Amino acid sequence: MEMIQIVGLGLMASVLIIVVREQKPMFSFLLAAFTGLFIFLYLIGKIEIVISVLEDLANRSGIPSIYLKTILKIIGIAYIAEFGAQIVRDAGQEGIASKIEFAGKVFILVMAVPIISVIVETVIGLLPDGG
Repeated sequence: MEMIQIVGLGLMASVLIIVVREQKPMFSFLLAAFTGLFIFLYLIGKIEIVISVLEDLANRSGIPSIYLKTILKIIGIAYIAEFGAQIVRDAGQEGIASKIEFAGKVFILVMAVPIISVIVETVIGLLPDGG
């Protein structure tokens, strides 16, 4: 039912944006940005539930919390970069949207380096010595 509400909100906002765009393009952009922000903030509560479940699973499985936190940060960066790029894209600034997405990818890569190094060290440790 919540998805129907979100789709309804999106459809109503889209109609308003189309009507307002002719007279006040700035208001249509603000309406689009606030609608996106409202939906994003609404979904944060749902994401908290998922994070709580993942933390519980990590604690029970013995996975160090630093890895889970890093992965959650990477996921957060991806969502925020996508959200920001879409808002900027709605404003008609495709170039800036691409830069935001690029920055998000760089931050994700930087955050993933410790995890990648642990995985590589683990694989190297599993390989037999000698050659």
